[in-house]
Amino acid sequence: MTATPARSQLNGIRNCDTMKKAMLWLTDNGIAFDFNDYKKAGVAESHLPDWAARAGWEVLLNKRGLMWKKLSDEERSSVDEAKALKLMAQYPALIKRPVLDTGDSLLVGFDPERYAAVLK
Repeated sequence: MTATPARSQLNGIRNCDTMKKAMLWLTDNGIAFDFNDYKKAGVAESHLPDWAARAGWEVLLNKRGLMWKKLSDEERSSVDEAKALKLMAQYPALIKRPVLDTGDSLLVGFDPERYAAVLK
């Protein structure tokens, strides 16, 4: 009897173009995944410390998106890990997308070459 491999968890916001590219790539390459829309279902604050430890909070925090620009100057100033985690929990759109957790690896953002190197 062989063990069934765990499915990867793809986390993000469904209507994001980058998410659509990642989902298409995973599907086209026959990689099973479960999708969690952290904007609708909540980010599950309990995941953020683990993701930050595995990828780095600086990698997770999307400072290039519209949500970052909408923050007040006070919210954007003096960001450290604790403040970043609090902001990402409050505003899930601040989390760079997608976050793909394979169990062994945590891939933040979509890069087809990196996905291929890690997943194939």
